Amino acid sequence: MLPARSQILLPVRASTIVASFALALFLNFLPWPDVRVVPDFVALVLAFWCVRQPRLVGLGVAWTLGLLSDAGNGVLLGQHALAYSLLAFLAIWLSRRILWFGPGLQALHVALMLLVTQGVALLVRLAAGDPFPGWAILVGPLAGAMLWPAATWLLLLPQRRTEREQAI
Repeated sequence: MLPARSQILLPVRASTIVASFALALFLNFLPWPDVRVVPDFVALVLAFWCVRQPRLVGLGVAWTLGLLSDAGNGVLLGQHALAYSLLAFLAIWLSRRILWFGPGLQALHVALMLLVTQGVALLVRLAAGDPFPGWAILVGPLAGAMLWPAATWLLLLPQRRTEREQAI
């Protein structure tokens, strides 16, 4: 079997991207016991597609997903839209650099991007008058970064060719 870095991937289907965002939104809308320590699945999937497919997924998709997240969670309208737009910008800007590294260093880049995203959402909430939720909010972005290798493997699965197709 060829190493993951040398495999030629099939083109991504738009339905794969839409399905992954739908699943991520579903996971974000689940009633978690402590939402501060749960990774932001939409941000993780958005970062992945902005890094891998910057021509298909960009700022408009990020803004739309942010508004859907805001409406679905019943929070201040625009806080996730702003944060996800910044995340998309950073992911697209750093996409070529991120793809040069292995999963560990990619996860480090993603951790920084997710922390910036969480920080922007936190600043918007604080400006609106919410109290500081505590330092546990740093756990979610770091957990999301630890999920990066598994998310990459899972989201690239529909694009992988079989060994027979690789040999041809």
